[in-house]
Amino acid sequence: MDLIKKYFPNLETEQYDKLDALIPLYREWNTKINVVSRKDIDNLVVHHILHSLGIVKIIRFQPNTTVLDVGTGGGLPGIPLAIVFPRSNFHLIDSIAKKIKVVQEIATELELTNVRAEQKRVQQIKAKY
Repeated sequence: MDLIKKYFPNLETEQYDKLDALIPLYREWNTKINVVSRKDIDNLVVHHILHSLGIVKIIRFQPNTTVLDVGTGGGLPGIPLAIVFPRSNFHLIDSIAKKIKVVQEIATELELTNVRAEQKRVQQIKAKY
């Protein structure tokens, strides 16, 4: 978590807490469903959460913006971005149902009301993002 605080010093306590809560949640889910490579789970913060937040250095999503995360897998980068931008909405899609189940469970656990996760292919999406 120190690295996240180093690169993102202006987040609120609740955001740090939710990002920190991702670590045990992903570890737990990864034992059931291969969400992150088992060889890489020990690098979760650097290789997955921190990398998911890289876009924050360039783009600031405005309130009520809706962002589409295509092929979200286990919710990366969508979930960390939803934590950092709680006033934007994130639509996370993946064609694999078990991965969407993980996303839904993590979003529920963290009370991320700005996340909608669906098992869909991008070709099925008609909305504009």
